[in-house]
Amino acid sequence: METDSPCDVRVRLENGVVSTTRTFTVHGHHYAVCEIEGLPSGAALTYEVFLGEDRVWPEPESPMPPSVVRTLDQAAPTRLLYGSCHTPTGDTPEGLVRYGPDLLRATARRLAAEPVEGNLVLMLIGDQVYADELQEPMRAFLHQVREQDDDGAPDDEVVRYGEYAELYRQAWSDPQVRWLLSTVPTLMVFDDHDIRDDWNTSAAWRRSMDERPWWRTRVTSGLGAYWVYQHVGNLSPEARAKDPLWAELKDHDERGEDAGAAVDDFAWRAHAEPSSYRWSHRHDIGDVRVLVTDARCGRALGEGDPSDGSRSILGPEGHAWLDENLTGGPEHVVVASTVPVLLPPAVHNLEAWNEAVCGGAWGSAARRPAEKLRQALDLEHWGAFQYSFHRLADAVLEVARGERGPAPATVLLLSGDVHFSYLARAHPRSGGTTSRVTQLVSSALCNQLPVNFRRAAALSASAPFHLAGVVMTRLSGVRRGPLRWRLAEKPYFGNTIGEVAFDGPEARAHWYHCPRGGDAALPEVRRSVEL
Repeated sequence: METDSPCDVRVRLENGVVSTTRTFTVHGHHYAVCEIEGLPSGAALTYEVFLGEDRVWPEPESPMPPSVVRTLDQAAPTRLLYGSCHTPTGDTPEGLVRYGPDLLRATARRLAAEPVEGNLVLMLIGDQVYADELQEPMRAFLHQVREQDDDGAPDDEVVRYGEYAELYRQAWSDPQVRWLLSTVPTLMVFDDHDIRDDWNTSAAWRRSMDERPWWRTRVTSGLGAYWVYQHVGNLSPEARAKDPLWAELKDHDERGEDAGAAVDDFAWRAHAEPSSYRWSHRHDIGDVRVLVTDARCGRALGEGDPSDGSRSILGPEGHAWLDENLTGGPEHVVVASTVPVLLPPAVHNLEAWNEAVCGGAWGSAARRPAEKLRQALDLEHWGAFQYSFHRLADAVLEVARGERGPAPATVLLLSGDVHFSYLARAHPRSGGTTSRVTQLVSSALCNQLPVNFRRAAALSASAPFHLAGVVMTRLSGVRRGPLRWRLAEKPYFGNTIGEVAFDGPEARAHWYHCPRGGDAALPEVRRSVEL
C-alpha cells in the first residue's frame, strides 16, 4: 500500500492475527509491504488496515463487501482470470463510446455478488498503465507540475517517477478496481505501454530513443515504478528476501533515508544490462504451473542473422529460465506472455518475413524500408523473433509429448496486447502429442480498437492474406516452424476478460464481456470452450 507520509502500517485479520510494518520511501512517496504469516491454506479472512491508530480500510460506507486475504489451497480447483490493456475511464458515457466498458470494474462487481470457491488468481499481463496515451486528468496533472521543462520531455507523456506515481494512483483508485485488487491475489507483468509504445521493438528503435534527452529518465522512472507498484507483489516472501533491491530498500529505511537513488540505479541497470535482473516469475497453484515471462525488458536485439540467437524475445537468460521451468509434472502448464505466441497465421508470416528482410534476406537495400514497416505496423510479437518462436515451440512439444517429465493434460499460452480475443488450437507438423496445446488471448480490458483498426485486423486473419504470407516467408528463406495452428473462429473485438477453470485434468476457457455497458452492468459469458 501507499501512504501520504511515513508511518507504521498495521493489518488486523478477523482471526486476530496482526502484522505491523514500517513504510519505506522512494522519491518522496511512502510504501509498505505487509507480510502475514502462519495462515491456514484455503482461508478467506476479512481484514482492516490501520495507519498508526487510525483505521483507513475498509472505507466508511463503501458499497463493496469487506476485503479478504485469500490463501491458496493446493488441493482445490483453480481459476485464472487474465487480461491486459486497461485505460481507466470510470465507465463514463464518453469513455464507453471510445474505449468500451471496463471489464476490470465489471469483474469487481461480479465477484462482489457471487461466492468464490477454490483458488482464484487474477493475472494482469501488460499495459496496466498507459504512460504514453494519457487521459485528461493525467494531462492536467502534468500541466500543473511541469512549471518549466528544460529536457524536452513530451507534454503528453509521463517521464519522472512522481508522474508515474500519479499515473498509478489514477489507474487504481477507482473504488471498484481498488476493491478488486484488495481482495483477489494478483500477478502482473509489464508490456510496452507501461514504459512506451513499441518498447524494445528493435535495435534501431532503441537507438532512436537513446537520442532523446529525456529517455533515460523515462525508462529509469518507468522500471523503478513498475518494481514498486507491480513487481514486488509477484514475489513470495522468500523471493523478496533474496531480491537485491529489497535489501537496499530495507537498508535505506533503517537509516531513515529516501531510497530513490537506489531504485534509479537498479532500474537503469536492468535496462542497460538485461541479464542483471530477472522479471519472469513462476507460481505453482495446486495442479497448475504458471510461468509469467518477461517478453519486453530482457529482449536481445541483434541485427544480424535472425537464426543465430542474437535476436530473441526473451534474451539468453530468459530462455534459460523458461527451459528450466517449462517441464512436465503438473496437470496443467500455463505460459503467460504479454504478446501472443500464436498470432493469426497471416500476421505471424508477415512478422517472420519482415524479420528476415530486416536481417538482410533481400539485400542491404531492403533493410531500411523493412525496419520502417516493422515500426509502423508493430511487427514485434513472437513471429518477429523466429529464433525464440522455434525454441519455445520445440519446448512446448517436448512437454506435450512427455519428453520433459509426465505430460500435462494441457499446455496453455495466455496472452493479451492485440486488442482482440481468440482461441487457436495448435498441433505438431509431424507426430502427435499427449497434451492439448492452445493459445488463448483476451484483450483489451478497457481499450477497444477503433472501427478502422478492427477492419484491418479482421482482414489480416483472412485466407488470402494467409496465402500471401506463406509465399513471402518462403521467398525470404524463413524456416517452417514445428507447430501448425488456426483460429477457432473470427477474432472478437469487444473488451473482454478471460478465465480458465481447472479441475483435475479438465480445463475450460471463458471469455466475459459486457454487452450493455454502464456503471452497474455485470459481465456475461460470451464464449465457453473445453480445452
